[in-house]
Amino acid sequence: MNETLAVVTSRRPHYAWVVAGVTLLVLLGSAGFRSTPGLMMDALHTEFGWSHGTISAAVSVNLTLYGLTAPFAAALMDRFGVRLIVVSALLTISTGAGLTMLMTQSWQLVLCWGVLVGLGSGSMAGAFATTVSGRWFAARQGLVTGVLTAAGAAGNLVFMPLLAWLVEEQGWRTAVVVVSVSATVVALPVLLLMRERPADLGLLPYGATEEPPAPKTDGSAILRSLRILREVSRSRAFWLLAGSFAICGATTAGLVGTHFIPAAHDHGMPVTTAASLLALVGVFDVVGTIASGWFTDRFDSRSLLITYYALRGLSLLFLPQLFAGSLEPPILAFVIFYGLDWVATVPPTIALCRRHFGADAPVVFGWVLACHQLGAAAVAGLAGLSRDRFGDYDLAWYGAGALCAVAVLLCLGLGRTTAARPVTAAA
Repeated sequence: MNETLAVVTSRRPHYAWVVAGVTLLVLLGSAGFRSTPGLMMDALHTEFGWSHGTISAAVSVNLTLYGLTAPFAAALMDRFGVRLIVVSALLTISTGAGLTMLMTQSWQLVLCWGVLVGLGSGSMAGAFATTVSGRWFAARQGLVTGVLTAAGAAGNLVFMPLLAWLVEEQGWRTAVVVVSVSATVVALPVLLLMRERPADLGLLPYGATEEPPAPKTDGSAILRSLRILREVSRSRAFWLLAGSFAICGATTAGLVGTHFIPAAHDHGMPVTTAASLLALVGVFDVVGTIASGWFTDRFDSRSLLITYYALRGLSLLFLPQLFAGSLEPPILAFVIFYGLDWVATVPPTIALCRRHFGADAPVVFGWVLACHQLGAAAVAGLAGLSRDRFGDYDLAWYGAGALCAVAVLLCLGLGRTTAARPVTAAA
């Protein structure tokens, strides 16, 4: 049997790459779906008269549920299967986006885009990429995890320019129909091609020499997640990591991801141009994330975080002076610089979780990620309120720069760590 498998796998690509490809497609789409409210903010304000703070409340609920769902999503996938959970999540996104066409009250936006899309996208957060890479890959696991993580940002590149054009030329309802239909279409390859584990096809994980132990599926994973949270909540390192990562979420998804487009539009920039700039952030984010992973293998993770947050804070302090009615070199320079830093914090944060919490690091990072989204949710709402009160986003940008200084102080509170030794995976 093993000889037969060896012959088969040597003649054609391992099915793990098919599963990884489907996962990549889903994560690309999920990232684009989440970004739509920022594109519709001015259109909804014009049609319904809702304030920026009211519309931002839906984004805040979305980001909160996205974060709180993440720590439990892996347990649900173990219990009920990846295919069922992911298809259910995509159909939930499709339903939430589609129902916004019928809304007439602001609470309906909160319910549809905040609750439904938030729960759907949260079910495919870090848990999906982590589960797939862990089940299907023994070799090149880090590479696959990094590529799938970067897909979350790269999704903006695929969807945002198109959705921005639809909002401008065809109206926001056309854009949400495209999101709803796309989420349903993306579910089809999951149904047709996704498999739970290599053993279902008589295979070992890519690069493995023996079958890994099957995870528990009796619901204990959820209880373990809560137990670990209770234990690490007594740790100073956890709160320093959670606090700094909450600021990371506040200054990326919460502020720039939600409000960059309306802020640029306030200065006369067309929505389509602003959306293209935000999409370009996703391009450089991929480069920055891969480079950060390389740095994390070779340098002190704490020092990397201090550098990343300091540079991000400086860039946000300069941003209010860089906006213009058209595409100018200064704002383009910001996009490139900021894009390289966007998710660069993830690899060193994961490395510090591993160093401080050992075998429990994946679950601990899930809770740290939840704090990331809670920070994003808080600032998404506060920035909208600031725009309503003062007529611009200047205070939000300066406040974000100050928050990055706080993140630097939190990272200084972590003990210095030595560079991790690179691990060479089997080919």
